Amino acid sequence: MKTKKVKSKTSWRKEKPTNTKNNKWILRLYVAGQTQRAITAFNNLKSICEEKLKGNYKIEVIDLLQNPQLARDDQILAIPTLVRKLPVPVRRIIGDLSITERVLVGLDLKEQWELKNK
Repeated sequence: MKTKKVKSKTSWRKEKPTNTKNNKWILRLYVAGQTQRAITAFNNLKSICEEKLKGNYKIEVIDLLQNPQLARDDQILAIPTLVRKLPVPVRRIIGDLSITERVLVGLDLKEQWELKNK
């Protein structure tokens, strides 16, 4: 009898994103209107992406005041929330993204960043 290998519930944490040099990163930033917190989150994200991903990314800003039904798709419970759609696995970061190290860890860019800065 053949048995299937089943991934544990925590195995997603061990998965690494696919090769970032050849694949475009798709990032969704969920906000509610053009609040100061939303603007800060976008500016912080843009700055990090320009420095670390060098044009190899796409940022989609989703305003939940205009499209509240879109929050259900990515299970958004707080705003602003950043969702990394690609590369897989999907990752989420909540907040204004002002702590760069936390964002790098959340996006799985921390190791790459440390190697470049050594």
